[in-house]
Amino acid sequence: MNHANVKNESEAPPSFLALPDGRRIAYHLTEGALPGVIFMGGFKSDMTGAKALALEAFCKRRGQRFLRFDYTGHGRSSGDFRDGTIGGWRQDALDVIDQLGASHNILVGSSMGGWLMLLAALARPGKLAGLVGIASAPDFTEKLIWEQFSPQQKQVLAEKGEVLLPSCYGEEPYPITRRLIEEGRRHLLLGAPVAIALPVRLIHGMRDEDVPWEFSSRLAETLQTDDVELCFIKDGGHRLSDEKHLDILKKTVEELLA
Repeated sequence: MNHANVKNESEAPPSFLALPDGRRIAYHLTEGALPGVIFMGGFKSDMTGAKALALEAFCKRRGQRFLRFDYTGHGRSSGDFRDGTIGGWRQDALDVIDQLGASHNILVGSSMGGWLMLLAALARPGKLAGLVGIASAPDFTEKLIWEQFSPQQKQVLAEKGEVLLPSCYGEEPYPITRRLIEEGRRHLLLGAPVAIALPVRLIHGMRDEDVPWEFSSRLAETLQTDDVELCFIKDGGHRLSDEKHLDILKKTVEELLA
C-alpha cells in the first residue's frame, strides 16, 4: 500500500496546519482556479511522491488550485506512524478539507488514500466535486493484512500488539499494530452499498501485486452513483508512476475538472 517516493531536496519547506489536539499537518498549497485538487497518499507514503508532484506541476500549468499533505506519522507531519489508525488518518483528511480545502474539491487518492478519499466523501459530500482513485485499497487492513496473516502472525499480533512486515519499497519494515487492524474494522466499506453520489474515476494496474485490481471492480459495483468509470492498465503495477501512467492520471483529472 506504499509508494516509493522521489525526494525533491530543493523543495521549499512545507507549511503546517496546527490543530487544537497538538497535531501538526505538513502541507503544500498552490492557489488557483476551482475546483481544487487534493492529493491523498498511501500507507507509509508521503506528499513527495511522483504522482503528487506530477499532479502539482499539472495544476500549476493549468492555474488550478492544488493541495498535498502528509497524514500524522507520515512525512513531515507530527506523530509516530505506529500510533496511526484509519480513523485518525481520516480525521487528518477531514481537517485538511475543512481548513485548507476550497469550497469544491476533487480528491485524488492513491492506495490507502483511495480508502480515505471515500471516507471523506461520505463525511463531506457538499465540499467535493469528484473522486479519482489510483489502485484504491478500501478495507486493506482486513482483506490484505489480517485475512492474509498466518495463524502464527495472528498470535504474535495478539500477544505483542505488533507484527513487522517486510517492505519492497524500502529497508524499514512496516509495523502493523493490533490497534490498526481493530480500529480499521469501524471503517470497512465493501460489504454494503457506499452512498456516494459524486463522479468517480478508478485507475488500477492489472499487475498490481499489492492491491489486486479486483478491488476497484468491486468498489465500482458497491458505489451507489452510476457515474463511475474504470481504467484498467494491463501492464501497470501498484505505483503507476511511469510517465505513461502519470499521463493517464492527468488526463483523468483534467476530464473531471472540465
